[in-house]
Amino acid sequence: MQHDLPLITTIAAGLGLALIFGFIAARLKLPALVGYLLAGVVLGPFTPGFVADTHIASQLAEIGVMLLMFGVGLHFSLGDLLAVRRIAIPGAIVQMLVATALGFGAATLWGWSLPAALVFGLALSVASTVVLLRALESLGLLESFNGRVAVGWLIVEDLAMVLVLVLLPPLASVLTGKAPAAGSSLWLSIAVTLFQVGAFVTLMLVVGRRLFPWLLWQVQKVGSRELFTLCVVAAAVSIAYGATMLFGVSFALGAFFAGMVLRESQFSHRAAEETLPLRDAFAVLFFVSVGMLFDPRILIDQPLRVLTVVGVIVFGKSVAAAVLVLLLRYPLHTALTVSASLAQIGEFSFILVGLGASLGVMPAEAQSLVVAGALISIAINPLVFKTLGPLQRWLLKRSQLARDLAARDDPLAELPLATDPKYLARQVVLVGHGRVGRKLAEALAANGIPYVVAEQNREMVAALRAAGVPAVSGDASDPEVLVQAHVARARMLVIATPDTLGVRRMAANARLLNPGIEIVVRSHNEEEARRLEEEMTGKVFVGETELAHAMTRHVLERCAV
Repeated sequence: MQHDLPLITTIAAGLGLALIFGFIAARLKLPALVGYLLAGVVLGPFTPGFVADTHIASQLAEIGVMLLMFGVGLHFSLGDLLAVRRIAIPGAIVQMLVATALGFGAATLWGWSLPAALVFGLALSVASTVVLLRALESLGLLESFNGRVAVGWLIVEDLAMVLVLVLLPPLASVLTGKAPAAGSSLWLSIAVTLFQVGAFVTLMLVVGRRLFPWLLWQVQKVGSRELFTLCVVAAAVSIAYGATMLFGVSFALGAFFAGMVLRESQFSHRAAEETLPLRDAFAVLFFVSVGMLFDPRILIDQPLRVLTVVGVIVFGKSVAAAVLVLLLRYPLHTALTVSASLAQIGEFSFILVGLGASLGVMPAEAQSLVVAGALISIAINPLVFKTLGPLQRWLLKRSQLARDLAARDDPLAELPLATDPKYLARQVVLVGHGRVGRKLAEALAANGIPYVVAEQNREMVAALRAAGVPAVSGDASDPEVLVQAHVARARMLVIATPDTLGVRRMAANARLLNPGIEIVVRSHNEEEARRLEEEMTGKVFVGETELAHAMTRHVLERCAV
């Protein structure tokens, strides 16, 4: 029998140890993620005992990144990305510049060369989308407005890093004096990179969003569950691979756009559900592979530098992001969520510092410092998210400035005084104006039923008001937002956003303000739907496209249309 099986050995050892350490971490009230990272440290080449194949582990981790980003794309449409562009694009660019400057300054003080300090700063400036997704999913925030802002922010960072990775080789040769001048070759590299990324995005949005949903429909008609799952996984991995080989786009971004185009299919929810176990398993292997890169000796040899790196990642980037979000006139809870989302680094940082080392730009200790910063920041990131609620309550209790920032003097936060009285009593309060919310709003308007929209996206609220639709800006889980939507005299509350934690708060607050109000909710999970119906004594609908039609019929029937 053949015993030299590095692939099977790596998977078995990685998943087995991750289970053991993850269980211990959970029993100690720590995130299971910490256990997965420690399992990787034990399996890595820097600790005694069995050493897993790091090359195979890194490839398994890439598959995990593909599947996780594909899952995000299934729930994140182009409209969602465009809806947060006014905060995500300027915020990501400025935050990356600030973080790069902080890392550059630290490396300069350590005596590193200019190119090394610049690459090091860039490596600390970009957060891990994979880590963010796990945190948002565990908190039920992935499809909330704050979650969409954070994901959109990191997608912009990923796009920027694709450009950096392509431009680094010619820039490195210039900065290190190995080439006389960048000249036309540098601008040619920039032009080619932009053309490749643009060609890929255009191809996916024009051809892919029609071809792949059609393919999924054809496979579904066969009636084979395994063929359906195989089609979904094959699409995710093959598109990601093709994007990298043909267009120079990263695996992660390729898989993300694969999910976005498949979201156009009415079976996108089923695709997400059936690939979830596979995504979870490979996500564990991703964190194990990160742990394998960690050399514990760096904590003893360079403790102050490690603390500096962690400080830049966890505090420097977070504070810069929070200030930027507040300057863009978004409320305090959005600023806190985005800042916590960016308090870690991951896959792109490893790729960038590895490329810098191969080009002879980075010193030997740079990779160890980046991995140490990544390991520590990833481990504590779930704890950072858990402190958001207590931190916000503490700030609101002790600071008038925090209370002002949480409330924001926003003209869109309340209905105008000239609002027609028919929207202030016996109206439908519609929370969320995404794909499902828009269909409901169109049906209500067509049947002459007055409704008020509560939406976190200020730009969308402004557009609705310009179209003559009463709308208020804010998080509907906040009682003040429901009060401004006049829920106390409404006939029905329709929650068209699948934010699980927020739904419960919205329903509870609505019952306090209006005990007799009827509540209609959407959900993506059958088990969760049953729990919500029992807790709220309301009507819960599950699905995506079919859900919108079913919710619309129910609301119209209850409004006696």
